[in-house]
Formats: sequence, C-alpha cells, structure tokens
Amino acid sequence: MATNIGATIKAIDEKKLRSDLPAFEVGDIVKMKVRVQEADKTRLHPFEGTVIRKTGRGLKATFTVRKISFGEGVERVFPIHSPVIESLEVVSKGVVKRAKLYYLRERVGKKARVKRQQMQ
Repeated sequence: MATNIGATIKAIDEKKLRSDLPAFEVGDIVKMKVRVQEADKTRLHPFEGTVIRKTGRGLKATFTVRKISFGEGVERVFPIHSPVIESLEVVSKGVVKRAKLYYLRERVGKKARVKRQQMQ
C-alpha cells in the first residue's frame, strides 16, 4: 500500500490554514490584536505598523511588521496562520515598488513613511 507522504502533509496543513484574515501586502499599515501570555492570564496586546516583508507559503508563511515606539524602531515577525493573532485589520494600503522595505530601517521621521493609495 503506497501512500503519498506529500499529499498527507498537505491535507494536514490545509486544516490549520486561516481564512479569516484579510488580504494584505508589503507597504500596508496593519492593526492587529496579539495574544500575550502573562503569568496565568492571557491578554490582547495591540500592535500597529507597516508590513515590511512577507515570505514563505502555506503554514510556514510569515510577515514582518515595523513600528516606531518611543522613538525606537520595533519589528516583530508573525506567522500568518498563527493562533496568536486574534485579529488583523488593514488600516491603509501602501504604494511600493519593492518586495522588501528594509530601507525603512535607516530612515526616521517623515522619510520613513510609505506613500498611501488614494481611496475611491
């Protein structure tokens, strides 16, 4: 009895994929609620920033969000299909010509902003 291991793994992965998150791209500003475990309680921590990277596919897909907090740049990497993400909302769409926005790390102030798409 020959079983296709790749098909079995794919079937297991498809059960874990999330379909409740909106479509977002690099350059978008996202607002998220992230579950944080503190001692014996779990709370929701807000995190809002610019998506500077998306990579991978399937269950291994991740994205990096960058924000400025008290004058210091903070980046967090999240698996897209992680149960840690309670909710994700796209605040505004960005107009970018690159797949990775690493150049934002060296910029400060107004130079660190991404052009916004005009809403119709």
